Amino acid sequence: MPNANDISKGQAIKFHGAVCIVMESQHRTPGNLRAFVQMTIRNLRTGKSSVERFGSSDKLEVVPITRKKYEFSYKNGEDYVFVDPINFEELTLNQDFVKNVKDYLAENQSVEVLFTDEVAAEIELPSTVILKVTESSEGVRGDSANNVMKHAVLETGVSIQVPLFIKEGEQIKVSTAEGKYLSRA
Repeated sequence: MPNANDISKGQAIKFHGAVCIVMESQHRTPGNLRAFVQMTIRNLRTGKSSVERFGSSDKLEVVPITRKKYEFSYKNGEDYVFVDPINFEELTLNQDFVKNVKDYLAENQSVEVLFTDEVAAEIELPSTVILKVTESSEGVRGDSANNVMKHAVLETGVSIQVPLFIKEGEQIKVSTAEGKYLSRA
């Protein structure tokens, strides 16, 4: 088992009996005190994040994870169906599992699914996605003294702020981490 000092971002560990993904890891040495590792971890079962401290020599159990590319195909009732682009096998995930990423899932959207023990553990989106604007109010001329924004509803149903010049039917690039407009596609 590796020391807490050897664990890095993106690895999975067992913490209090649950599998957790390490979101951030920092080694700290405060003054005269002993060094420790502060990690931000997310429990894969509950989806909750927490900040934990470990002694730099504490032993942690690393859980092997595999990543596999899938494409979002369609929504079937409350289930989301993903297809492996290589062998066309389907992976069906329920609404609760997909709730954190569903606002950025458009048809044929590529995602990475993390597996622990051959069971889907998490979906990772790309850093940006291209989505179509389905509803947007008209911008008022002369309102451009500053960077004025307006509400727009995207094809997935999520509402974000976009510049006044964006119109219905346009495709835009959206940051999945912040949920913000980046540019026209």
